[in-house]
Amino acid sequence: MDRAPGLSVRLKLTLSYAGFLMLAGAVLLAVGYVSLSRGVHPGVIFIVRSHTDLLRDFAPITATLVAFLLVFGLLGGWLLAGRMLAPLTRITDATRLAATGSLSHRIELEGRQDEFRELADAFDTMLARLEAHVAEQQRFAANASHELRTPLAITQTLLDVARNDPSGDRDTGELVDRLHDVNTRAIDLTEALLLLSRADQQSFTREHVDLSLIAEEATETLLPLAEKRGLTIETSGDMTPTIGSHALLLQLSTNLVHNAIVHNLPEQGTVWVTTSAQPESVVLTVENTGDKLTPQLVSRLAEPFLRGTKRIRTDHAGVGVGLGLAIVKSITQAHDGTLTLTPRAAGGLRVTVQLPAAPPHTRR
Repeated sequence: MDRAPGLSVRLKLTLSYAGFLMLAGAVLLAVGYVSLSRGVHPGVIFIVRSHTDLLRDFAPITATLVAFLLVFGLLGGWLLAGRMLAPLTRITDATRLAATGSLSHRIELEGRQDEFRELADAFDTMLARLEAHVAEQQRFAANASHELRTPLAITQTLLDVARNDPSGDRDTGELVDRLHDVNTRAIDLTEALLLLSRADQQSFTREHVDLSLIAEEATETLLPLAEKRGLTIETSGDMTPTIGSHALLLQLSTNLVHNAIVHNLPEQGTVWVTTSAQPESVVLTVENTGDKLTPQLVSRLAEPFLRGTKRIRTDHAGVGVGLGLAIVKSITQAHDGTLTLTPRAAGGLRVTVQLPAAPPHTRR
């Protein structure tokens, strides 16, 4: 934004300091003059002097004192304002540097807590979050481009082989099936990316929902898959009223339950789906048996495009393309909640989603 040039804050403060100091001096001089004109003087009472004599004696002193106050106020005000505004100068320089795209620097203002240091600390925190967000977005864009390029490259290869086959003896049905599988994967990935973007932008309608009913719906949908794999699903919990998107929370629950089914023991495994209500929050917990996981691996499971070695192809958005838990994390954050992943001591994973509870007076 273009603005007309004006006085600097330092100069304004300097003039303010000098003006206040001269005003205070003028008041003191006026009080002294009035006192002398009325004959009030230490050790001398009721001595009446003419205004001419007072002015003749008082004027040189007044001029000298006013000149001293002016110089002292300007010089002292300039130095004092510069010292006070030095932190603001560092903050301004850091802001201009950030505007150029550099987010790695920090102000790190020294000294005790005050308004400038609170501003500097808040700015440093903002820079750290922006840097992490930009790095995550760049990594996500690179991974998404790679994942989208893979099915397209496979499709191109299959078509080139079929076109360059001189005999024409290749099985057309097999080619069509493989192209269908590759195209389905590309569609699933695109839908998952759109769902992830929708959650990140929080472009959804919020309504009163019961998280326990949503988790039950997701569990019933995936029960045939669990039975096919020889797994047992155990559900328990109370009413968990919250405010959010039914569709997104259903996707969250579906991804968690499906992830618990797929990454389980080959047989005789178990999945536990539990909901609980607390005074200010509602909690959905999904646990499963399975291989023992390290804390290092668990801490990265919610990153986009990180796949488990046993993940299979399904029709659920995000699952099979490395976005299942990433979508869960994004939906949780969009609902002002927290996602916690913990390895179970006996093997498997415990995933906890904590969301704000609906206000008591709005619950239905």
